[in-house]
Amino acid sequence: MNQNTIASIIPQDFDDSSRVWIYQSTRPFNEQQELEINEQLLHFISQWNAHGAPVKGWGKLLFGRFVVLMADETQEKVSGCSTDSSVRVIKSIERQYECSLFDRLSITFLVKGKAEVLPMNQVQYALDKGYIQQDTLLFNNLVSSKKEMLEQWLQPLQDSWLAPRLQFSTPTNS
Repeated sequence: MNQNTIASIIPQDFDDSSRVWIYQSTRPFNEQQELEINEQLLHFISQWNAHGAPVKGWGKLLFGRFVVLMADETQEKVSGCSTDSSVRVIKSIERQYECSLFDRLSITFLVKGKAEVLPMNQVQYALDKGYIQQDTLLFNNLVSSKKEMLEQWLQPLQDSWLAPRLQFSTPTNS
């Protein structure tokens, strides 16, 4: 899965400014769990309201690890209560599958086509040992709109928000 695949999964009929929330799991989900979570998200989206009006929403588990919610606010703005209801669904998934979806101290990289998680304090070590490189794709879960998700969710480590905190070795000629 890559940026083009992500573009084919995300609804085309949502405005580029649609709000996005990405929740990264501390563990991968298996295929059965993925089906169940996607069913729960579909059920939630079908009933998602803001001030009694339906929210144009979308939700899906991506890469077996990321719960992604999206709301197109061109018709109806997402209110505090409707945001709270989405957080309740996320917390319910956490309880049901015994994982954390609010851990911000882990970073996920796309390594050999799979989402691989590293604790933030081990990223430099993984870089030094060659497990990841400066061009390894990092999942930037800080994106907050559909446009940002399409353009910046997967980005090379060297171009990410994390890059200034790392030391990249320069290749040597041997």
